[in-house]
Amino acid sequence: MPALAQSLASRSTPKTGLFFSGMADSLEREFSSKGLEWPARFVYIRAFKLEKQLEVWVKNDAVEPFHFFKMYKVCATSGTFGPKRKEGDKQIPEGFYYINEFNPNSNYHLALGLNYPNAADQKKSDPVKPGGDIYIHGSCVTVGCLPMTDAVMDELYYLTSVAKSEGQDFIPVHIYPYRFDYQISEAQYKQKTAARKDLDQFNTPLKEAYNFFEDTHQLPAIIIQPGGEYHVAKNPYAPKFPRKKLNIAEDKIDPYAAWSPEDKVDQVPTLKNGTAAFQRWLFQLTKELSEGLPENTSMFLQVQFLVDKDGSTRLPKVIKGGNAAINQIVEERFQKQLFWNPALKAGEPVATKMLQNINLVAREDLD
Repeated sequence: MPALAQSLASRSTPKTGLFFSGMADSLEREFSSKGLEWPARFVYIRAFKLEKQLEVWVKNDAVEPFHFFKMYKVCATSGTFGPKRKEGDKQIPEGFYYINEFNPNSNYHLALGLNYPNAADQKKSDPVKPGGDIYIHGSCVTVGCLPMTDAVMDELYYLTSVAKSEGQDFIPVHIYPYRFDYQISEAQYKQKTAARKDLDQFNTPLKEAYNFFEDTHQLPAIIIQPGGEYHVAKNPYAPKFPRKKLNIAEDKIDPYAAWSPEDKVDQVPTLKNGTAAFQRWLFQLTKELSEGLPENTSMFLQVQFLVDKDGSTRLPKVIKGGNAAINQIVEERFQKQLFWNPALKAGEPVATKMLQNINLVAREDLD
């Protein structure tokens, strides 16, 4: 495994406590199922604002064409169609970028920075405040970035980190307003931008780059003219592929896949301090949270989490009930305070998923 991948696999991010352990095995299995070679030495990302989709393409040789790996859902967007031109416009950029930052300690779970404003943006955008800090990140919130769910972001971050460790310093990210050869998308786009004739000229090189990649699965060279316009230099000798419409449904991500949890075990996990200690811990947590409820209020929560084969609590998630503030507290407590004797199967420790119900009752009912 590459040095950076080894480093990632053995560490956790302070903001999330989420370990990358097992991610390599999970991705290797998925690559193999799709006839791809792991690890990917070259990664290309492209995103589509109208469809709210992000694609990852991979290859292992500089001259070979890219191969489609997976499509992910961009879980929120902001602004309108067209390029980003100034700070505070909430626009997601459109154009040709690359990853210039890996931030494992982002306030938004994990983050991959993009080089906005690029040389073209610097010519076309507000000269004083063009804006910046554009990322692909987790937490599913945005004011001009490309937000993903945390589980998707874990995979994207690891995949691109490994490519970087394999020597790919330039990981391209192309952001398009829509899929230019999808008739339904084009009709929706034209309806939404009927008054924006300026976008026709801006989209011309984007369409050229999109069409060249669709036909060849190779990237054109992007040249930025003195005035900030894009020029797309295409290799006329690149072999062509028949175009294939991709299924635009979201690829589902199993956040537990990296740990290969067992559904049936011979012995379930037990808290290291004993079952009675777990019951006392649950009682104290329930009491604290219940004391913060309004009068005559009760609440039910169901927490799903994974106990890995080392006995650590992973990916706690309130899947039923609660509210944002209470759920955050519960998930953090489970993550940081619960350490287990792991589940056993055939005498060996294994990872397994767990469910825990929590009932919160109004303050006047506590006594």
